[in-house]
Amino acid sequence: MYIFLPGFYGETLGLAAVGTALLVARLWDVVTDPLIGSLGDRLDTRWGRRRPLMAAGTPLLLVSAWALFRPPDDVTLVYLLTWGLAAYLGWTLISLPYTAWGAEITGDYDRRASLTASREGFMLAGTLLAIAWPTLVGGGEADADTLAGLAWLLVLVLPVVMAVTLWRVPEQRVAPQPVGWRVGWALLRRNRPFMRLLLAYVMNGVANGLPASLFVLFVTHVLMAEAWTGPLLLVYFVVGIAALPGWLWLSRRIGKHRTWAISMLWTSLVFLAVPFLGPGDTWLFLVICLLSGVGVAVDMALPAAIQADLVDLDTAGGGGRRTGLYFGIWNMATKLSLALAVGIAFPILEAVGFDATRVEDREGILALALFYGAVPIAFKLAATALMWNFPHDRRAQAATRARVSDVEGSTPTSAGAASASAPR
Repeated sequence: MYIFLPGFYGETLGLAAVGTALLVARLWDVVTDPLIGSLGDRLDTRWGRRRPLMAAGTPLLLVSAWALFRPPDDVTLVYLLTWGLAAYLGWTLISLPYTAWGAEITGDYDRRASLTASREGFMLAGTLLAIAWPTLVGGGEADADTLAGLAWLLVLVLPVVMAVTLWRVPEQRVAPQPVGWRVGWALLRRNRPFMRLLLAYVMNGVANGLPASLFVLFVTHVLMAEAWTGPLLLVYFVVGIAALPGWLWLSRRIGKHRTWAISMLWTSLVFLAVPFLGPGDTWLFLVICLLSGVGVAVDMALPAAIQADLVDLDTAGGGGRRTGLYFGIWNMATKLSLALAVGIAFPILEAVGFDATRVEDREGILALALFYGAVPIAFKLAATALMWNFPHDRRAQAATRARVSDVEGSTPTSAGAASASAPR
């Protein structure tokens, strides 16, 4: 939606109007994420807590994606906004229960990392397929025919893989034990390891969001190599997927939090050379993309796996398995970090006089290079400082799982009394 639709609809409706409509649709998630996450935690059906929401979201996503990718000739901005809102709601109904379900499949410290890494690796592979779709089926442009092909791909493939998932993937049967919002908020606020992880995740998200939002501008105006944009992105993501098994091997030996911290330090070290690049340094930047791409997937996999462990802290305090709510907050943090990255970079670049139409503007080009390559390092180092000696390690998780077993095996009265003490 963010790569193809702005240009496709912008030809008819205008880029500014289309961008605003898609932004409003995206902000809709800020409302729906915690609500749907909490709803999934409170469901108690014969099919489990996660399956019903995913089953409801699939047809909504398919119908709305079909409408967006195959619009009528007299399309309007209201049409785009309406189906955009529906598509994001459908995706939230699928993705939030999906991530919560994955976190609940196992309580094992290392298996959670493996499951999360598998999910994020396939997510990156899907992203690569979507980006390459116009080239694979057409002339490289996201025109009406290629978007229609993408709609058909979703309609044919998504119901099949969803059916297999709902049919074959096991889900733990847990009787919901909802807590009042006051007690629940107190538990959440006092879950200090989660708050610390969330802050580190937002900082690292800003560090990743800055180069992501400025990538095309950097390649075009600093390296003067616009034609390299696609190959550079391909190298970056493919290396990220290939490196995941190595990071998992390391996390089994030194822990998830320390492995994530090392990956952030590695990326910071590689990016030290970026501000010194200029026209003609495309091959050097290709090497940087290769080296920094090593950490792209682990940046998504290990933090989410650590968060799953911290949901257990909430459960041990009497929260009643609020995995969906926690991942709803996690999704909000993801969007906040991306919004902060754009909100930081573009206004300051404009303030210092960067103009994409003036190639000779060396001061503006330098500012672009610094925001792309130097500023992210500061945010990553701050996130690393928070995570290096993170208190909830493998040993702490084993103790937390024992407490969860005690709480869930107790009577309703004792479980309710446990909710008065927040996790530390």
